[in-house]
Amino acid sequence: MKIITDSATDTQLLQDSDINIPIIPLKVNLGDTVYRDGIDLTPDEFYVELEKSDALPITSQPSAGEFAELYRKIAKEDPEILSIHMSSGLSGTYNSAVAGAALVPEVDVTVVDTKTLSAAAGWQVWAAVKGLKLGWTKDRILEKLQEIADATSSLYTLKELKYLIHGGRISHIKGLVASMLNIKPLIGVHKVLGNYTQEGQARTFRKALDGLVKLIEKSLPGKEKLRVQVVHTGNPEGAQSLKEKIDNVFDCQWLPTGQISYVLGAHTGPSMVGVGFARASVFEGLA
Repeated sequence: MKIITDSATDTQLLQDSDINIPIIPLKVNLGDTVYRDGIDLTPDEFYVELEKSDALPITSQPSAGEFAELYRKIAKEDPEILSIHMSSGLSGTYNSAVAGAALVPEVDVTVVDTKTLSAAAGWQVWAAVKGLKLGWTKDRILEKLQEIADATSSLYTLKELKYLIHGGRISHIKGLVASMLNIKPLIGVHKVLGNYTQEGQARTFRKALDGLVKLIEKSLPGKEKLRVQVVHTGNPEGAQSLKEKIDNVFDCQWLPTGQISYVLGAHTGPSMVGVGFARASVFEGLA
């Protein structure tokens, strides 16, 4: 069996050489230019272009035809494929993968909706790769992916709302009011629907980071060891601050801090800081 994913699962953040799998890129349109996520620009280069541009970014998922082409190519080596993707509640990527699989009935494609994105989605890809290396069956891998999905949460905050408003991720009117009041939202990802949920708000970015820590405490009030990964778009100082705040409260198994894919950053702008977290015990036996 072969495993593939998309660029919005941010597997590059894990810095794990075992994750040597095909990654189909999402795309960002900025003015008249189309950038393939993770290929044409670095995140820092993208935010430079974003600052210079008069246009706001528009993102798009791979087409069904692009998925079908990739499936056919991979099937020359192995006709069984596990295709793991960012939340269908936030992108059409999963649906494109399903449509692409329908175009190649000769290939045995199982498409997985992680119901999340970035670091938390990458953990599911990582688990699938590790499970396959351990000789697990597809059914056992899928069972573990669901267990990880149920146990994992994502939270983030940011300094400015115009990109979320433009991308339709939050209500335009609510976004305008919050922007005028200089509110910093605390945003999560719904475990069933896979879309964004507002978990709170703060008046300053520092208090928003404190709010994220309190939400982790509320979600996992016990003293279990946590698997944690802090991410950002173009805000390493904010990411470091959040990591220190979390480390002061929890017993953490840290994964590398890093920049998320710019196809995701296109919806938040460069100020975003986020975190994926779960009970570390869920991942035992995979490393």
